[in-house]
Amino acid sequence: MPASPWSWKTRFLFLVMVCVWGMNYLFVNVGLAYASSLWLASLRSSIGALAVVALMTPLHSWGQLDSRGRRDALILGLPNTTFFFVLWFIAARTVLPGIAATLIYTFPLWVALLSAPVLGHRLRGRHWVSVVVGFVGVALVSEAWMIVTASSSPVAVLELLGAAISWAVGTVVFQRRFHRTQMLEANAFQLIGGSVGILALTLLFAPLPLPSVTPVLVGTALWLGVVGTAVAYTIWFNLLGRTRAATVSAYLFLVPVVALTASAFFFGERLAPLQVLGVGLVLLSIYGVGRTPVPEPLSSDAVPPPPE
Repeated sequence: MPASPWSWKTRFLFLVMVCVWGMNYLFVNVGLAYASSLWLASLRSSIGALAVVALMTPLHSWGQLDSRGRRDALILGLPNTTFFFVLWFIAARTVLPGIAATLIYTFPLWVALLSAPVLGHRLRGRHWVSVVVGFVGVALVSEAWMIVTASSSPVAVLELLGAAISWAVGTVVFQRRFHRTQMLEANAFQLIGGSVGILALTLLFAPLPLPSVTPVLVGTALWLGVVGTAVAYTIWFNLLGRTRAATVSAYLFLVPVVALTASAFFFGERLAPLQVLGVGLVLLSIYGVGRTPVPEPLSSDAVPPPPE
């Protein structure tokens, strides 16, 4: 797809999407005061899947996948939604939103590393520099040198990095498996499969207590499911139809910026100077990976929407 200048509508949609995904991290922390990690993840994914199905039906977006495609999409819901949401929501109990967003958004770095064996991309020198800079930033953000004295934070850091890796694995396999015209339907099925996976884990490991139905929990779940998942995914695919996926993806580093800013305002999140430096390095590396040109993938230049 040839590059095209961003119109005011494209810029507006991108700004809305970035703000929604950044605010998701705050809503997760709010929701965890009213529900367990697994139940909140299950509510978010289930509502999101239902809302995506509801949005797709009037758009006549069904019928692009055969039975094998639907099966593969359901299975890819495990890394793209189940493991991603579960690890993120568990870690969010001990990590503030800004740090969580920064660590999860190492996702493009993991995608770059996985793209060579899965998609046949050969990393260029600038890719490797960006990846190294990004992981130096991760070490500063997570204060890796304090692991021997910290309590639960190292585990939470590993959970968040695990979430980013799971999302990256699902993304590159998704990108290899599905063409652009199949993406929207495949995303709906992966959300359904991921939701079933989360619900199974919830019923197996944390069936009780059931979350109490409160206005705050209902509002939080609706935001995360309808706005943070269904609406944001629709915007993502709209953007993919207007410009290159690589161009849009390059600016996703703004999501942790939104999360950090909002968390500082609402939760009083403050970073140590070295952590600020680390955040800057991570954001710089994400931008560097996104802006470095790569050969066309084997199937499509589209990527599945991040399940933020």
